Amino acid sequence: MDVLEAIKKRRSIGKVKPDPVDKQLINQVLEAATWAPNHHLTEPWKFFVLTGEGRRLLGRTLAEIAEETIADTNEQERQVKLKKIEEKAFRAPVIITVAAVPSSNPKVEYIEEIGAVNAAIQNMLLAAHALGLGAIWRTGKACYHPKMKKCFGLSDRDEVLGFIYIGYPDLPPRMGKRTSFEDKTIWIDSDQKV
Repeated sequence: MDVLEAIKKRRSIGKVKPDPVDKQLINQVLEAATWAPNHHLTEPWKFFVLTGEGRRLLGRTLAEIAEETIADTNEQERQVKLKKIEEKAFRAPVIITVAAVPSSNPKVEYIEEIGAVNAAIQNMLLAAHALGLGAIWRTGKACYHPKMKKCFGLSDRDEVLGFIYIGYPDLPPRMGKRTSFEDKTIWIDSDQKV
C-alpha cells in the first residue's frame, strides 16, 4: 500500500472482531513504531502488549481510577459501573499500551521525547491499516493518572501516551474528511511578519 494512500484512508476503528490476531502481525506493527524519528536516537518508547486475561490488568486499573470519581450511588449500581469500565479492556483482542520513557540526557528536550513516541503511535496505526487490521488510539484522563504509571511499572517522569486497541475490523470502511491544508498553511517567502 502506498504511504500517501494509507495516510488518507486510515481511520480509527473502534469496533473489531474478538478473533485472535496473529502475533507476527503485531510484531510488524511494533517494528513500524521503532522507525519513528527521534532526536539523539534515544528511542524513548516502551510497549506493553496485552492479550487474553492480560487485558484484565488494564481493566482493573481503569476501574480503580474511575472509582475515585463515581458519584454516590448504592453499592450495587457502583459495582455495575465499575465492571462495565473494567470490561472496556476487552473491546479488542490486543491492546498495546504505549509509554514514553524519556532520556535523562540533559541535551534531550522532554517534549521531543513525547513527540517521538506520538510519531511511533502514528506509525503503528498506519502499519495496522496496511496489514488489514483495525486500530484505534485511546487516551483520556485515566491514561495520565499516576495509578496507570504504577500499573505498568513506570517512573514519575515516564508517561503513558495511549492504548492502541487492535483487531480485525468489524465495521465497513468509511470515508474521512479533513480541512484543506491550504486553510491551515501560511507560506513565508520573505521577512514579512505573520
